[in-house]
Amino acid sequence: MFVLFTDFGLNGPYVGQLKAALLRGLPNQPVVDLLHDAPSMDPRAAAYLLEPFTRGLPEEAITLGVVDPGVGTDRPGCVVEADGRWFVGPMNGLFEFVVRRASEWAAWSLVPSGGPVAPTFHGRDVFAPAALALMRGDRSVLGGVLEERPGEDWPDDVPRILYVDAYGNAMSGIRGSMLSDGAIVEAGGKRFRGASTFGDVELGKPFWYRNSSGLVEIAVNGDSAADVLGLEAGSRVRLIRP
Repeated sequence: MFVLFTDFGLNGPYVGQLKAALLRGLPNQPVVDLLHDAPSMDPRAAAYLLEPFTRGLPEEAITLGVVDPGVGTDRPGCVVEADGRWFVGPMNGLFEFVVRRASEWAAWSLVPSGGPVAPTFHGRDVFAPAALALMRGDRSVLGGVLEERPGEDWPDDVPRILYVDAYGNAMSGIRGSMLSDGAIVEAGGKRFRGASTFGDVELGKPFWYRNSSGLVEIAVNGDSAADVLGLEAGSRVRLIRP
């Protein structure tokens, strides 16, 4: 299967054109829309989400990761294989945590297909053709082996809100395994404890929990944490007692 992780948004033609490029080449191959509102033009923030979101994918799945503010510049494209799964996209750190948390991985520079390329749409014209080649078993798109990584000095966790979902729940860049059950978190000027799920706290009360992707998420039972606590992407999260 192909898996799409982008900051394109669902308005406009870009997701549709990307999917059409894949389906034109392999019309019977499933295409999964994993996320299209990744942190906009911020591959570093998106990298903290990409790894946990793709952790359960089957082997041989190919993820097109396109959060690419440097599109059209001399930043190279890359291909990563991590624990049997493939990732194609810009070499800008987006795949850092996929690599860092894999048991086995390898990375290569991307050899472009040679077809026509719009300078502002490498997702469709560079990365999609490479993903198609890989799905067909064609490894000619693999260039030189990459050893240096643009994000290798980034911290393992980031104490900020990275993503707010449609319910107003605020997802952080902190792994849930880093907090004890009795941890106290501060966000939006309030301190609160953790719970396993929404029904474990009173209506209207904020809490943190380990979400289904293993990240620390902040919620308000029956309401929007974004509205109640004033949280948005970039908001600070403080660990009072980890």
